Amino acid sequence: QTLFLDEPTVGLDPQTRRSVWEHVLRLRESTGLTIFMTTHYMEEAEYCDRIAIIDYGQIVALDTPTALKRMVGQDQVRLTTSVPEQAAAILEQHLGHPVRRTDDAIYAEGENGQALAASVIRQLTLADIEVLGVNVTVPTLEDVFVRLTGRAIRDESASAKDRMGSRLRSRGRLRR
Repeated sequence: QTLFLDEPTVGLDPQTRRSVWEHVLRLRESTGLTIFMTTHYMEEAEYCDRIAIIDYGQIVALDTPTALKRMVGQDQVRLTTSVPEQAAAILEQHLGHPVRRTDDAIYAEGENGQALAASVIRQLTLADIEVLGVNVTVPTLEDVFVRLTGRAIRDESASAKDRMGSRLRSRGRLRR
């Protein structure tokens, strides 16, 4: 059996939206039901086992959320220290590859951002370098969408009506 849901939470307040998702996930778990859904909310797409990203009616990617996020890169750790040049040199030696530096931060990338952050903090602490700040950023499905389509979901240059008119004109079905 398959349940089709077309943007099931559009326009719902956060509490109701959460309740809908709890119900849908319980239903899937208890019945083994296949759920086919459309959504513009990337955080909702995270609940899916497989995701198809569609751009202008064409599937441009189809995979698991994890595999799709790997397409745009690894987790990133941003560090600030009191001595960035020295810290960067230590981290490059520890990691075995270059790190990126800006005026105020050092950036390192890896498969598991939390583990990487712990590892580099430990190395800097052993070298008596004070870590002033740490931030771990992981790729999101929105990052994937923007990379694959070249634009944000709600940042489209033309309305749906404009795009439809353009398509019909290009097919010779509509004249200005």
